[in-house]
Amino acid sequence: MFQWSKKVVKSVTFNPEVADESLLAVVENYLEKQPDKTFSDLCKEALWQTLCVPESVKPGLKTAATGAVEQKIDDLQRQVADLEERFFAKESNRLEALERQILQLTQQLAHLAITVTERPVVYSSPPSAPPAPAVEVVNPTATTPTYPVNPPEEVDPLISRLSQYLDDF
Repeated sequence: MFQWSKKVVKSVTFNPEVADESLLAVVENYLEKQPDKTFSDLCKEALWQTLCVPESVKPGLKTAATGAVEQKIDDLQRQVADLEERFFAKESNRLEALERQILQLTQQLAHLAITVTERPVVYSSPPSAPPAPAVEVVNPTATTPTYPVNPPEEVDPLISRLSQYLDDF
């Protein structure tokens, strides 16, 4: 049995006649416009068309239309990749901004907690009225200016003892 080699080379001869020369010029012009095609591809397409082979039987030849579609697909994939990159960069910036805001709020909350625990709460009520519970209302939306807190003055024990005698006097 005769075995074909994997690659079969056939030659095409163009004679110095006007018809062959004009055909060769058209072929060269066609191939210049479509650099992705070779003379071999062009010959195969012409043979398929000439022999009237149905499209379903033809092998997947790479035509100009297929190349254009693949190029469009590549362009779309590049555009999607660029869009994803911009989207992720934007979201990353938003996430960093949120993290900075959370850090600022945490620091403000810690400062507020320190301020509240250091501030003495003085309850005073008239002697005739029963002591009313003191309620401190904190408005979370209002910003209170921060002033240095003066520490409460310590009462001298000697003055405290003498004040009892002064009251009796």
